[in-house]
Amino acid sequence: MANAGIQLLGFTLAFLGFIGSIISTIMVEWKASSYAGDNIITAQAMYEGLWKTCVYQSTGQMQCKQYDSLLQLPAIVQGTRGLMLSAALLGFIAILVEMVGMRCTTCLAGEPQQKDKVALVGGVIFLISGLLALVGTSWYGHRIAKEFYDPFTPTNSRYEFGSALYLGWGAACLTIIGGGFLCCHCSSDGQSKSPRYPPSRSAGQPGKDYV
Repeated sequence: MANAGIQLLGFTLAFLGFIGSIISTIMVEWKASSYAGDNIITAQAMYEGLWKTCVYQSTGQMQCKQYDSLLQLPAIVQGTRGLMLSAALLGFIAILVEMVGMRCTTCLAGEPQQKDKVALVGGVIFLISGLLALVGTSWYGHRIAKEFYDPFTPTNSRYEFGSALYLGWGAACLTIIGGGFLCCHCSSDGQSKSPRYPPSRSAGQPGKDYV
């Protein structure tokens, strides 16, 4: 039951990370306008995401505009889009695989070894999904920091980390931790079974007499 509990905990963490990655991909607050230095214009706040840009007025109104052309997008936006979408797709596949391999489900109930192998595969897919999301958010964040500290960047054109980046980092860590729990559970469980059951004697081999 303890191993099944660890497996369920790993799946829960990975599932929460999967949901967080999707929300982070959809959000527009990947980078927000900075007010550091001499940039004291506070009448509006500008946000940029992977799909559109938004301007939030001090009056409470928000105007958003989607990117006009995919081919004219910066390489950082196109690459981050691909990484985050790939992470979401792999996360969805991992959920389907884990639904078959988890011990709390009835699929492959008569074949426990195959069930553990399927759960291990799902954990590995979760790890890959979390790594892709971590690479995408870190790459985008590195680009924001690089442009912020660039002396040739105008003060009113500098951006800082948005809330979507922090959510993406947290979601990626949850997915990696959950996938690690699933992989460690399966590997340790398989190693603990072998020494408990010594090989049985063949039918033709004479047994020892016990007094």
